[in-house]
Amino acid sequence: MSHSVPNPAPPLGELAARVERVTKSYGTGDAEVRALDDVTVGIPKGRFTAVMGPSGSGKSTLMHCMAGLDSVTAGQVFVGDVELTRLDDKRLTRLRRDRIGFIFQAFNLVPTLTALENITLPLDIAGRKADQAWLDTVIDTVGLRPRLKHRPSELSGGQQQRVACARALASRPGIIFADEPTGNLDSRSGAEVLGFLQSSVRDMGQTIVMVTHDPGAAAYADEVVFLQDGRIVDTMTAPTSEKVLERMKGFDLPKVVSE
Repeated sequence: MSHSVPNPAPPLGELAARVERVTKSYGTGDAEVRALDDVTVGIPKGRFTAVMGPSGSGKSTLMHCMAGLDSVTAGQVFVGDVELTRLDDKRLTRLRRDRIGFIFQAFNLVPTLTALENITLPLDIAGRKADQAWLDTVIDTVGLRPRLKHRPSELSGGQQQRVACARALASRPGIIFADEPTGNLDSRSGAEVLGFLQSSVRDMGQTIVMVTHDPGAAAYADEVVFLQDGRIVDTMTAPTSEKVLERMKGFDLPKVVSE
């Protein structure tokens, strides 16, 4: 696995998104489950951040709250300088459409549309014309130009996910959230998609937050944020798969009960 030299860290305070003292609870009383417990974290612009943790640690909940897909019980969520927790549904929907990109484990492509039509679909829905130069850059970076007229059923899983990645990038969003983007892919296709995400950050200035359980995937990121029991317990810069795996093993250690 080859990694290019990462961009210098952006100036302090240049954050694409952040949450401040966020709590997210489900249920009430004795049945209450606290998925996030007083979490504060910032996502730097122009960087690739991975979020990891054991099952049930709150990593997907954090991403959903940060992206405005789920509400918080307490605390504040910002995308850029806009506080999501103060927006009504209409303004929140508009912000997600205009400033946030999404990549999910399920490719979520429209089967009757071509690859190109799927890529430009969010722009078409918003009534916005694509920046052709940017769109060409995205298409060439993802390596799909020969497949633009093909429908999803005519593409491999890796190609379908690259279409989904290109769709997220096409509108030049302020930040992209990727939830287990390689979860349905074989190792080769997964490496292609991760390489594309990495190059979109380092060559195109994109900001990406990726939830993953895979230490190999996290190694493509500039920084890894670790969650456990709804709290941030560690961060790691310049991660390698070996270092991430070693850190993740610590979550599985049994708790020592003193006598």
